[in-house]
Amino acid sequence: MKTFAFIDASNLFYGGEKSLGWKIDYAKLSNYLKEKYEVEAIFYFGGIEIRSFKYNYQTNGTVPLKEVEKYLLEILKNEGEKLNEAQLLLIGRHLQRLRFYLKLDKFGYKLFLKPVKLYEQEDGTTKRKANCDVEMAFYLMKEKENFDRVIVLSGDGDFLPVLKHLREIGKAVIILGRGERTAKEIKQFAGDNFRDFEYLKERLKMG
Repeated sequence: MKTFAFIDASNLFYGGEKSLGWKIDYAKLSNYLKEKYEVEAIFYFGGIEIRSFKYNYQTNGTVPLKEVEKYLLEILKNEGEKLNEAQLLLIGRHLQRLRFYLKLDKFGYKLFLKPVKLYEQEDGTTKRKANCDVEMAFYLMKEKENFDRVIVLSGDGDFLPVLKHLREIGKAVIILGRGERTAKEIKQFAGDNFRDFEYLKERLKMG
């Protein structure tokens, strides 16, 4: 049975590691998916800060990590002396996250990364958003002829129509989500095929 895994990072992980109380080792996660479910491909959908890097949505399907890394390092080299401590710290965080994704790439994850967009709220605060639901739903459909079974690491109720369709055309669907963050309709849909990510702590935690 050919099995693919799809990871909705914003639902499963963003802000999640703090509430999880432990850090995920992504090499262990990859190994777990391959050993437990014989997963042949892992698709990862997430967001990344690219500062003012010129990203072309028409020609790029994912953020070019090496190009963004080069761009950020050039900012530090050419403008570093003019930047204040907070700005330097922010660029450092962007680079750290970018190198995390480069590591995932080495682990064999297929990355689909969108630039994080900033939105001004009515109360004057700024909200960061990089919703990848549409991209993940698109690739679930695009790849459907290439897998017999799919492991979906998300509890987002917006995926229900796609998941129902996949099951209707004969695909096995397993949900690996965080119990408390998984929509009730997704749990109902999955039934016995729901697995709680929280129970994998000892197997997947860093360190």
